[in-house]
Amino acid sequence: MDADPEALPDDVAALRAALASARVLARDAVAEKEAVVAQRNAVEAELAVAKAMRSEDLALIAHQKLRIAKLERQIYGPRSERSVRLVDQMELQLEEAEATATEDELAAEMAAAKAVSVAGFVRKRPAERNTFPEHLPRERVVVDPPTACDCCGGTRLRRLGEDVTCTLETIPRSWKVIETVREKFTCRDCEKISQAPAPFHVIPRGWAGPSLLAMILFEKFGQHQPLNRQVERYAREGVPISLSTAADAVGAGCKVLEPLLRLVEAHVMAAERLHGDDTTVPVMALGKCDTGRCWVYVRDDRPFGGQGPPAAMFYYSRDRGGAHPQAHLANYAGILQADAFGGYGKLYEPQRQPGPILEAPCWVQRRAQHLADGPSLIGPLAVDGPFDLEQGVDPAHDLHGDRRDDDLFLARRLAPGVLLEIGHGEERSAPVVAELEAYMLEQRAKLSRGHDLAKAMTYLLKRWAAFTLFLDDGRVCLSNNAAERALRGIALGRKSWLFCGSDRGGERAAAMYSLIVTAKMNDVDPQAWLADVLARIATHPAHRLGELLPWNWKVPRQQGLAPLAA
Repeated sequence: MDADPEALPDDVAALRAALASARVLARDAVAEKEAVVAQRNAVEAELAVAKAMRSEDLALIAHQKLRIAKLERQIYGPRSERSVRLVDQMELQLEEAEATATEDELAAEMAAAKAVSVAGFVRKRPAERNTFPEHLPRERVVVDPPTACDCCGGTRLRRLGEDVTCTLETIPRSWKVIETVREKFTCRDCEKISQAPAPFHVIPRGWAGPSLLAMILFEKFGQHQPLNRQVERYAREGVPISLSTAADAVGAGCKVLEPLLRLVEAHVMAAERLHGDDTTVPVMALGKCDTGRCWVYVRDDRPFGGQGPPAAMFYYSRDRGGAHPQAHLANYAGILQADAFGGYGKLYEPQRQPGPILEAPCWVQRRAQHLADGPSLIGPLAVDGPFDLEQGVDPAHDLHGDRRDDDLFLARRLAPGVLLEIGHGEERSAPVVAELEAYMLEQRAKLSRGHDLAKAMTYLLKRWAAFTLFLDDGRVCLSNNAAERALRGIALGRKSWLFCGSDRGGERAAAMYSLIVTAKMNDVDPQAWLADVLARIATHPAHRLGELLPWNWKVPRQQGLAPLAA
């Protein structure tokens, strides 16, 4: 609080003394605050280093176990399919441990950079990691040498030597080693050595180039090829890469791309309407295989003419508890199109903060259930009426159709017409839905309470306000197909990668699914985008990271190409 002017001394000397005292107190307060911050940074750095050391030990243990298992099987083990699959499981465990160790190492390095008193942590890697086959072609890239001494500014420089960093890079169906040369120069005036700074590498010690790293990430998460199968293919092409080395690439790549993931998440959660769904994900556990969940929330404003680009955000959890979607959507308010999972219940409470979420169930599931339970009891009008009308109205059924405004949607849905003229351009959704409600009430009265079809009708009628929300809001779609399409890759890929090796592996997979699926939704080649982003992200200004998002990313060689298939 400011001092009372009446209480201040009148003479200049006393005022100077008071000012000096105030400055001393301010300096002491700043110093105390800096000390607290430094102590906190030191503690966080020590924890990060300890975590990285633990991850390194776990990776080393997994590596040794795998070597022992392979040696035992080679010497006297059974050559059965079961033993081969057990070795594959151990390779997956090693993959997860190596990726986690590299991710924790980078986190420890960043934490140690903020703390002066804590030494950084560097994993011990095999010496052969940076050796490459001699038959690979070399491309020599010489960094422009300094023109003046970094110490005194003198121009009498003399070449002293050079440092060469070898990076393994790939061109489709072709491999090469890029030798980045940084020549050293000594100053004839002050005898100081000048050299260009080392280039940025995504992988620690720079063994893999951005294109190779993008290929590994996209093959694993976009094409569902486990790392052990990838390294086998690379070896057949004459480029042996160890499994642990490839796992390093995955861990480092996921860590570097995390800022873009947060931007995608913020964009998705700012949507007016979200499509939500989840699917099972097998997770390796001690002596068994657990069933985890992969959740997805899709923003796709194109059906109702929205201007926001489409994007998808994935999350992983060990179970299907309702706390997970409630945490995912804790700061969201808007429309949620999803199935009738009970875990969403608290999201629809009217007093919810920061705002209400409107439930918009999926008509496709109810339609399929009705067809399966009793097609003879529900006529074609009741089953297909809303869909027949919506096919010509809602571009959600045709992602490349004309964009229409949500007000136009609502007008077309509510306009009256003749109930029997379905398909003639005169009928609209509102009277058909009203007829459907009356029809189900009539038919349900004729069925026993325990009949499966009666249960389905009761379920639908209890949620009739949510099912008919599309008649009040033109942004709502009849189906939740956007979320289903986003999860299709996981459902197809499960047979290939079998299971996640750990919870951390599931979280990494969810992060990469978010970026890859978002790129596909924006008609961008995920692998080309990842390669370009990984090459630029280190030197790209932090306040302009949005330029690297898929919908803002442009490269000359992609212009004019046909959009990727959905």
